[in-house]
Amino acid sequence: MSEIFSIDVDTLGDLKPLNQVVFSLGSNQGDSLEILQGAVDRLAETPNLMLVDVSSVYRTAPVGNTNQPDFYNIVVIADSTLEPLLLLQRCQAIEDAYGRVRDPANPHGPRTLDIDLIQVGRRTSETDQLTLPHPRAHERAFVLVPWLEIDRRAALPQGHVDDLVATMDTSGVSKVPDVSIIKP
Repeated sequence: MSEIFSIDVDTLGDLKPLNQVVFSLGSNQGDSLEILQGAVDRLAETPNLMLVDVSSVYRTAPVGNTNQPDFYNIVVIADSTLEPLLLLQRCQAIEDAYGRVRDPANPHGPRTLDIDLIQVGRRTSETDQLTLPHPRAHERAFVLVPWLEIDRRAALPQGHVDDLVATMDTSGVSKVPDVSIIKP
């Protein structure tokens, strides 16, 4: 009979646990497909972050401020030993490199690039800087549909992603044919 052992991270010394990281990327300004490919390339260049999979590209209706172009969205899964705040800082640096403008008066407005950190293993965070898992991911078809495509076992605290998708309107989310973002 085999026992299941969990690793106590306090006994790892200088080693850090490997976490599955889920990113949601979107763009609706500029050459969105080129921007998404560039952002995936920059993620792949991040030390201690190994890309595992990239979803198909989905065209999605904007949320909140609907007076803007549709978004192109993807989900990227990676494995990493990086701390969540470091991952967030890397996401923001990549966004900034692509001209991301943060407008507090219009948080759901158009953007060249938006990278959301959805989940980092089973890590949780509730700070002014970062909430993990992402607090609205379970409500967003533009996150869940691409995520489910590349991870049929995906889950959030609110439930399995396939169950969440089954209960939501996904009519505003459509796979873009003959277009893909290449995992470097």
